[in-house]
Amino acid sequence: MRWEQQRVTAPGSAPELPLDLPEAAAERGSGRAGLRMPEPVPIEAGTADAYAIEVHAKSIINRVPGASPVPFRWTVNPYRGCSHACIYCFARRTHTYLDLDAGHDFDSKIVVKVNAGALLRRELASPRWAGEAIAMGTNTDPYQRAEGRYRLMREIIAALRDRANPFSILTKGTLILRDVDLISQAAEVSDVSVAVSVGSVDERLWRAVEPGTPSPRRRLDVVRRFADVGVGCSVLMAPILPGLSDSPEQIDETVRELAAAGAANVTPLVLHLRPGAREWYRAWLQREHPELVRMYARLYREGSYLPKSYQREVLDRVAEAKRRHGMAGPPRAERFREVETAESASEADGVRQLSLL
Repeated sequence: MRWEQQRVTAPGSAPELPLDLPEAAAERGSGRAGLRMPEPVPIEAGTADAYAIEVHAKSIINRVPGASPVPFRWTVNPYRGCSHACIYCFARRTHTYLDLDAGHDFDSKIVVKVNAGALLRRELASPRWAGEAIAMGTNTDPYQRAEGRYRLMREIIAALRDRANPFSILTKGTLILRDVDLISQAAEVSDVSVAVSVGSVDERLWRAVEPGTPSPRRRLDVVRRFADVGVGCSVLMAPILPGLSDSPEQIDETVRELAAAGAANVTPLVLHLRPGAREWYRAWLQREHPELVRMYARLYREGSYLPKSYQREVLDRVAEAKRRHGMAGPPRAERFREVETAESASEADGVRQLSLL
């Protein structure tokens, strides 16, 4: 990562690395070229728990690797790192490629591509751009706290609307409600889809595993609002956590709330633990739920993904709950392919983000 070419601050002597970076990173500078990163600035005045690292991106429309079996080929991610601080986030590993750690640094040092809107307009206007659908929110959340200050998504959505370019947004952030007007306008000229991620409506679990996000029930207000304006909002019921949110009773409660909010569709995903997220989640589990450590070791002994037999069992529970609450769903085999595709989409986009700002 050549930080020096992307810094927003005036050129001159390179600022020092933040003091809480790992010692190894501080010793070798930052990035593959050994250059130091731009100086972080507080995201909110008077706070010291989240910082922005402002950069100029070289490109903003990212190609998903061709071998990935996903329903889209292109993504836009205006931020790297995420102050939502979800314990399980698969994208944590991407921060290590910036000589930042996958734990606290990922939660608190957010790379902000300050030129995202202008850059997107230029790339959409290129004669080489074919107007394909663009997915947002597949890596880190575009409506995290930093968006309240930088307002990059308004510029991005306006650019997509003006070119009548189809897009989708996945978020845990209620800040998306600020942009209902632009999203509604875009939906009048192109295909637009919105989805909110709600893995469980258990308030205690939410505070423990997603401490920087709005509460699940506030996210359900997003579903209701988009239904009111005629832009259907789906729900990614993810992740469903083994031993914590996967019981028939817990799943039924969550699906009941999603149905009552008017979710256009519900797609369940069970927890997968990629390197980077795996270590962070395991440390949390050992602190908060030591009684589950052995069960997790058994379930994930083959790697990052749960056994397919367990996944099918959970999917069947969700399907039964959807039927009880008046939400139709596809056949079992089709549902399972849908889940595998969604997980592959997240993984593929994460890999792509390792090499691009």
